[in-house]
Amino acid sequence: MATGKGQLPTLHPVTGFKLGIASAGIKTPGRKDLVVMEIAEGSTVAGLFTQNAFCAAPVTIAKAHLASTTPKYLLINTGNANAGTGEKGLSDALQSCDVLAAITSVKKDQILPFSTGVIGELMPMDRLLKGLPIAAAALSEEGWADAAAAILTTDTRAKGASLQYGKGRKITMTGITKGSGMIKPNMATMLGFVATDAAVDAELLHRALRLANEKSFNRITVDSDTSTNDAVILVATGASGIIINEESFDQFVAELKTVFIDLAQAIIRDGEGASKFVSVVVEGAVDTDEALAVAYTIAESPLVKTALGASDPNWGRILAAIGRAGLTNLDVNEVQLYLNSVLIAENGARAASYTEGTGQTAMQPEDIEIRVSLNRGQATETVWTTDLTHDYVRINAEYRT
Repeated sequence: MATGKGQLPTLHPVTGFKLGIASAGIKTPGRKDLVVMEIAEGSTVAGLFTQNAFCAAPVTIAKAHLASTTPKYLLINTGNANAGTGEKGLSDALQSCDVLAAITSVKKDQILPFSTGVIGELMPMDRLLKGLPIAAAALSEEGWADAAAAILTTDTRAKGASLQYGKGRKITMTGITKGSGMIKPNMATMLGFVATDAAVDAELLHRALRLANEKSFNRITVDSDTSTNDAVILVATGASGIIINEESFDQFVAELKTVFIDLAQAIIRDGEGASKFVSVVVEGAVDTDEALAVAYTIAESPLVKTALGASDPNWGRILAAIGRAGLTNLDVNEVQLYLNSVLIAENGARAASYTEGTGQTAMQPEDIEIRVSLNRGQATETVWTTDLTHDYVRINAEYRT
């Protein structure tokens, strides 16, 4: 199950960034599951990674390599997370860098590895390594759509976003992501790769990544689980010749946020077992932390999520979630609750204008907005989530079988 049309948009090539894929059979024979991405000389690269203490071996290696040099290649596999694999996992991730470095004539620390899939199983290195020369030989600036499909795990569809902006010469931004379950990014997404042909120095690029990420991938949750493998990489090739400076930075970030939000919302629309795309909007909070505390408490409540799955306007569950979000001195009589613009509750009780019929009608669409007005400040935040269905349980119960 998934929500929305889910059609992959036109993904504009980014000059100076190439993608190649291969079928290595890491988990499923014949499936395209290996991607190599080539970064042009002179590019800048920024990355954010999971805060999970049990981070995967490739995360450890990618962070170290990114800190020591400018990467020339990204290496991504699906079917195996190479997480919870100890020293053997680290040596396997390094070996994959060694082999690709030899194929491409670069240093091994110029390779950033990424993996996604089952945790706790050793990587089938013979299969992965045999696929590397095939993926490297297939490198093309037109490879975005194929790469988007090749990085999926339990996802039901490829996810991408792309735009061009500017007068005369245009700046291009294109990205792909994967993620469907084990989604509550903590400084990154499951896996995301975005490239632009703008010229951006390292400090500005990292700042732009953090700003775009914070309002996109750090505002989604499917099941409140932060993955061991989360990573998002932003590459600026500079091939357009358009330099981003302090004066043009704000517009650059605004456009980048558009791409990031499209990618983040695509993850939620393809959340495991999802039948609803849910926006939880909290307004009138004292500050951002307070707004997010309420939004995430609602978005991650199993009782709220199962009610959403049943299209049941069980608003008492939402009130209970607001009440346990940890707000200091919350005046419940000031709280207003809306479902798709229908006022459900106010003054600490059901709204006088509310009927069960209007509530049922509000819950029928595929896209649902839960809006909470706390009426105690000026801060507003939005979190995107899914409902919780039988299919989510089935997918995760059968994940390794």
